[in-house]
Amino acid sequence: MTMPHYDVAIIGAGSVGAPAALAMARDGLKVLVIESLPSQGQGSNKAAIGGVRATHSDVAKIRLCLRTIEIMSGWEEKYGHDIEWRGGGYVFVAYRETEEQKLKQLLTRQHMHGLDIDWYGAAELLEIVPDLNPDGLLGGTFSPGDGHCSPLLAGHAYCDQAKRYGATFRYNEQITGIVVEGGRVRGLETDRGRYGADVVINAAGAWAGEVGRLVGLDHPIKPDSHEAGITEPVAHFMDPMVVDIRPAPGSANYYFHQLATGQVAFCITPDPPILGFDCRETSDFLPQISRRMVEVMPRLSRLRVRRTWRGLYPMTPDGSPLVGWADAPGGYLMAIGMCGQGFMLGPGLGELLSRLVLDRLTAEDREVLAELSPERAFAGEEVLK
Repeated sequence: MTMPHYDVAIIGAGSVGAPAALAMARDGLKVLVIESLPSQGQGSNKAAIGGVRATHSDVAKIRLCLRTIEIMSGWEEKYGHDIEWRGGGYVFVAYRETEEQKLKQLLTRQHMHGLDIDWYGAAELLEIVPDLNPDGLLGGTFSPGDGHCSPLLAGHAYCDQAKRYGATFRYNEQITGIVVEGGRVRGLETDRGRYGADVVINAAGAWAGEVGRLVGLDHPIKPDSHEAGITEPVAHFMDPMVVDIRPAPGSANYYFHQLATGQVAFCITPDPPILGFDCRETSDFLPQISRRMVEVMPRLSRLRVRRTWRGLYPMTPDGSPLVGWADAPGGYLMAIGMCGQGFMLGPGLGELLSRLVLDRLTAEDREVLAELSPERAFAGEEVLK
């Protein structure tokens, strides 16, 4: 039997792999996606709470997420799928001068790269989010173009559209090897077969390190468990995602928003990080985040929580992704280390990956890739990671 051959084989059908498959298939490439789980988005993607922001401190993330917002906000009109997009924006609150100064210092860079964002004093911010606790509120930033949608619906939409353009998705297949001959990748081996490919893209999320080892590479990615939850649905009362970047015992920051369907979804960043692949819920999470959320928005105190869960953030040393070709083997392309932001980066990044494979990069693309280069020195850390 002749081995099927593809222009590109993507490992992972999650937040990056699915939109990358769509972009590449739409651009005329013959695309194969291999996923070890039963369907798309069953790794870390299903643990996302759906926030999509271009409000970052790194230029690469700003540019990629601005494009993602364009894609998501116009998705239903263009393709017909309802992905529950809501453009309510993001609010970063400041109750201390430390956070006020940090947020204000970022504005110059954010404005320079096209973000619609400004600082609002306490009174103005309360007009945007009336239920914020006014006691001690100094103000905050508001970026109205940001928003949120359903990770489940969006993931299905990407895959559905990618298949319409000819992409092949194979589920329940375990990668057992990457075929390398003459210094280049030539394809993939799985527990079900072998596939030829000119390019292999590692989009395996928290499991990217395991894939890298198949070609002798040690990717600097450590899975970090983050816990999230969701309430019962209630009448709509809040438009933006609210983010509080103040540290507290056991956590670095937290954030919450109201979904199109009425539930309030929330997540916290543990400090110190909880490294590893353990995704069991904890008894510490809900009391910890509830206190913080109710302090900032007292109205939430009577909401009943439906469930909690944990997902994995594939973290890099500086909080930014690793995107680019490996020096060796040739044809091995990394799109890994999204640091929990794969859902918002994925659609914009998918298009960039397609241009990279097709050698159609723009000058702006090259700037983004230089910032996200896997060979960079991890000298700093993104402020709003």
